[in-house]
Amino acid sequence: MKYQILFTALLSGSFFMANAQQAKPEDTETWDPIPKVVTPGDSFRDAPSDAIILFNGKNLDEWVQADDQSPAKWDVDGNILTVNKKYGNIETKRKFTNYQLHLEWRVPASITGSGQARGNSGVFLASLGKGDAGYELQVLDSYNNKTYVNGMAGSIYKQAIPLANPGRKPGEWQTYDVVWTAPTFNEDGTVKTKARVTVFFNGVLVENNFELLGPTLYIGKPAYKQHGPASIKLQAHGDKSEPLSYRNIWVREL
Repeated sequence: MKYQILFTALLSGSFFMANAQQAKPEDTETWDPIPKVVTPGDSFRDAPSDAIILFNGKNLDEWVQADDQSPAKWDVDGNILTVNKKYGNIETKRKFTNYQLHLEWRVPASITGSGQARGNSGVFLASLGKGDAGYELQVLDSYNNKTYVNGMAGSIYKQAIPLANPGRKPGEWQTYDVVWTAPTFNEDGTVKTKARVTVFFNGVLVENNFELLGPTLYIGKPAYKQHGPASIKLQAHGDKSEPLSYRNIWVREL
């Protein structure tokens, strides 16, 4: 019996060796499709060659007021975009599905207040209409500022706690680098795939391919409603603290 087992093993080994000898390195080489050439920026903050520049430091040509689609009225000065609470939220004229987003924001060094009333704003990764409807990545001073953790900077507001708090002091520029995968829907409006988001905050991973429960809600549990491509929206929050600023905003469609 043992000789039969040994003979069978030798035959099996010979079979696999023969197959290995027949296989060639090129059998597992893929040559097509060839990825497009993208020229990177001088640093990770600089827009690559295929990016759409959403804020160039000069004007708000890519933006409108979210409520009535009139030209955006926030303040532009010295390559910096500052929230103007009088006019409300602004959003991009263009609509997007999946994308890579870069933006930089700064809370004033002289900021006052505490908790949610301390440099509050938000980046709505897909705007779903007037007001604050959409999927919100929170913007807030989170440097020595205690608040609920699913409402601090780097959180997906009221849904996902950031994995770390790399926030810098007020007066210093902060960066968000975001990969957004939009939800998809079946013909009957039911969810086919949920939205997902990955966020780097000052170069630190704070949201790792998080699967959203639906659009942001201040009260209650979120639920999806069917929608298509959407604008990116910046929030003019109603708190009384000094307004924060943005700069260097660009996006790559994926």
